[in-house]
Amino acid sequence: MWEQMGFVAKGVAFVLAFMSMWSVGVFVERTFTYLQARSQSKLFAPQVAKHLKEGRLKEAIALSSSKNFRYSHLAKVVLAGLQEYQFQQESGGSLTREDLMDTVRRSIQRASALTASDLKKGTAALATIGSTAPFVGLLGTVVGVINAFQGIGASGSAGIGAVSVGISEALVETALGLVVAIPAVWFYNYLTGRIEYFNVEMDNSSSELVDYFVRKTA
Repeated sequence: MWEQMGFVAKGVAFVLAFMSMWSVGVFVERTFTYLQARSQSKLFAPQVAKHLKEGRLKEAIALSSSKNFRYSHLAKVVLAGLQEYQFQQESGGSLTREDLMDTVRRSIQRASALTASDLKKGTAALATIGSTAPFVGLLGTVVGVINAFQGIGASGSAGIGAVSVGISEALVETALGLVVAIPAVWFYNYLTGRIEYFNVEMDNSSSELVDYFVRKTA
């Protein structure tokens, strides 16, 4: 059947195979990144909390910037807030307490937005593959049907032998499109749920860090 397929049908099959490998690759890479982020954040949170509780700001900054926590989403957010607070304190600026807190809060928000954007990397491709793969398969289906009618015209009869190849192409292309699209949608939904969980964690950590600075400057 593959040898009898036309160039368009083979091209559609190659495109679907590429889309499938791309979606699997994104899922594997994102899953590894999320597992590292979760495990490193679990180790990071109690350590940085201990430093902050004891007033060791520089140690907390060094811990947050450590390579051991380069995947931790919490470390990135906390580091931005700590560095901004330390900069304002060392620069000897004339900011009021409220202005200082606003500055630190904006720095944390920027870091949270950048970290969330990094966590979403690749998920847009999964959404695109999940939504377009069935239509790519449908293109192959249409081409298969066209070949079937051409077989009818060439043979001058509507027997099963004249249309079997074209119908087979159509069914195979449709199946390939669904096989590619269904896992991609599953991957996208799973990763989106993980991203929402990480966003909640970053929001909670940001609020706790701002509250710590508020108490520290009281």
